[in-house]
This record gives sequence, C-alpha cells and structure tokens, in this order.
Amino acid sequence: MDTHKFRIGESVYYKGKADTPSGVYVVLARLPQHEEGEFEYTIRHSREPHQLRAKERELKVAASRGI
Repeated sequence: MDTHKFRIGESVYYKGKADTPSGVYVVLARLPQHEEGEFEYTIRHSREPHQLRAKERELKVAASRGI
C-alpha cells in the first residue's frame, strides 16, 4: 500500500505556478490517492490567505526532519 510522503504540519517547498508564489508552504491536509496513483495535499503559504492543492511530485522537503 502506498503512503503519503509528507505529514500534516510539515514545511515543504513548492515551485508555484504563474499565479502562485514559490517558496515554503505548510501541509494542512493529506488528500486521498487519485486514480493516477498520486497523492495530493492542501498547502498554505505564510503570506497568502488562501489554500491550494498540490500534487506530491510538486513538493520537496523544506527543512530537515526530526528523528
């Protein structure tokens, strides 16, 4: 069974599309796996009031994980 790569509350780097800022975001929710087999997340940038959805392949770890 596949599992999510990122945890809720984790900081991730997202390279934004033209209308969204790139930078560090926080994972707010882990969404179900789609038919294509890829997970999506709800994320939010600290300078933006709205949330957005991002595919797992669009995200990278922003800070080192704890033990």
